[in-house]
Amino acid sequence: MILAVLVSLGASFGAVSRYLIDQAVTRSRASAFPAGTWVINITGSFILGLFTGLAAHHGLPVDVVTVVGTGVCGGYTTFSTFSYETLRLTEDGSGLLGLGNIAASLTAGLAAAALGLGAALL
Repeated sequence: MILAVLVSLGASFGAVSRYLIDQAVTRSRASAFPAGTWVINITGSFILGLFTGLAAHHGLPVDVVTVVGTGVCGGYTTFSTFSYETLRLTEDGSGLLGLGNIAASLTAGLAAAALGLGAALL
């Protein structure tokens, strides 16, 4: 029961962080590209890779990984907003930008997760 409460608190923290970061990134640059969501999902991938690596290589407790991975990263990252924004770009006539969003998100997300895993080895 305590773990579920901690995951919920982590998710709340992640969701509020996502909102604040998205607002900051969106205000700092005017572009059709959904940079806020992109930054959020890439940094979330790095954090999840890092904590997974810390658990695998340094014995970080599973409960910590659950709170950070499922709670914080689950509330922070957003596949649904990524999907919606990509579809919106395509519907608005920016199909190439939509494809670019898919390619950039997948490539950078996987690279960020790998960097997080690698950083855990240091």
